[in-house]
Amino acid sequence: MRALPPPWAAVERAATLAGPDATVREISALAGGTHARTYQIHMSNPDLEVILREFPVGDAAARHEAQVLAALDGLDGLAPRLLASGPGSAPAGPWNLISRLAGAANITPARPSAFAAQLGATLARIHATSPARLGGFPRVPEGRGGSFGALSGPAASPVAASQVLLMSTPSVLTHHDFWSGNTLWQRGVLTGVVDWAGAAVGPRGFDVGWCRLDLYLLYDQRIADCFLDSYQTASGTALPEPLLWDLWAIARSDQIVESWVPNYHDLGRADLTAKELRKRHTLWTQYLLGRSTHAAS
Repeated sequence: MRALPPPWAAVERAATLAGPDATVREISALAGGTHARTYQIHMSNPDLEVILREFPVGDAAARHEAQVLAALDGLDGLAPRLLASGPGSAPAGPWNLISRLAGAANITPARPSAFAAQLGATLARIHATSPARLGGFPRVPEGRGGSFGALSGPAASPVAASQVLLMSTPSVLTHHDFWSGNTLWQRGVLTGVVDWAGAAVGPRGFDVGWCRLDLYLLYDQRIADCFLDSYQTASGTALPEPLLWDLWAIARSDQIVESWVPNYHDLGRADLTAKELRKRHTLWTQYLLGRSTHAAS
């Protein structure tokens, strides 16, 4: 995504929120995202930092993210708080100003197994969100990337055939894009989760399979299994049909996995080229389909 200046109306709004004597000291673009441009705005008098997320012109995700963050109200420290939003005016798109959580994205941890375990425990906290907060949230199949009509690749058929089973499990708050690059870390501790634009109500396995795919692409099956073990321990719930959730993540990502190269490169994994991501995605697909065939026989 090209480096462009943020919408000035949003910057002025940030300064207004900080106080009558506030001045904008620095604006820096943050790495790791492709859907929305993300900036950190640092102000003086008082010293305050906020995050600005600008979406493409006409993108309804900005409005949905604002509604989600307002409903979650910080989610006990895990999610940013909504500070302000604006409709944008071409060429600038709609935007949200949100609170800055402590920490920074980090997908190159010293101890990947501990990293995966914290991801699992944090996702369990998200899924434990009270249903009372979720009124008006869309359901997973209605959201970006959740449609069963958008499946592709060799895993698409078994997933489509299991649609009723997948959607019959109890519903929770799903982040909808829970991968390591959407988490923040400070001194090895996971401090928050960002990019809530796709949040929806749906089955817990939707998030679990997606994060397992990310961890397989970053590392291997052992690290993906560490995540699953931690999630099940923290949630006190054994995930039903874990293989199907992995297959759903594979079928959702079959046509787009190469497009994730900038996300991984921006966060320090330049080794994950388009060719390498496709290779790992194919290996994971073949392994899962092999297990699926064996289980069915």
